[in-house]
Amino acid sequence: MRKITIYTDGGSRGNPGPAAVGALFCNEKGEVFKRYSECLGETTNNEAEYQAVILALKKFKALFGKKLAKNTEIELRSDSELLIKQLNGEYKILEPKIQLFFITTWNLKLDFKKIKFKLISREKNKEADKLVNEALNGIHSTQKLL
Repeated sequence: MRKITIYTDGGSRGNPGPAAVGALFCNEKGEVFKRYSECLGETTNNEAEYQAVILALKKFKALFGKKLAKNTEIELRSDSELLIKQLNGEYKILEPKIQLFFITTWNLKLDFKKIKFKLISREKNKEADKLVNEALNGIHSTQKLL
């Protein structure tokens, strides 16, 4: 069984405004082995945070396959309190668009052995935030691989 830590971030300039997402995949030793970023177009910060999680889970399955996903524990870390507390069932989801993102995330979650959603400080999420800003600044294309 593998354990992978994924850091995600989403951001919007203007809220709503131009938005992007970033995700970093780390192995058991904490070493980054994949980085992804993507521009989304115009959306809100909260929507971008969910889309970062969705991107990360889809990329994991594309990279490793469904079979390995079923044997992998994921710890997904984000600095979005709203996202993490909603995914952990602590906050209600009132916004209809966010409800759709939640359902998509929940359905993706079923393909994995276990996913733990963990709230971290912005300080500990700087690399994922950097990917978001680089995508918004046009530095990286749709997908950045190591």
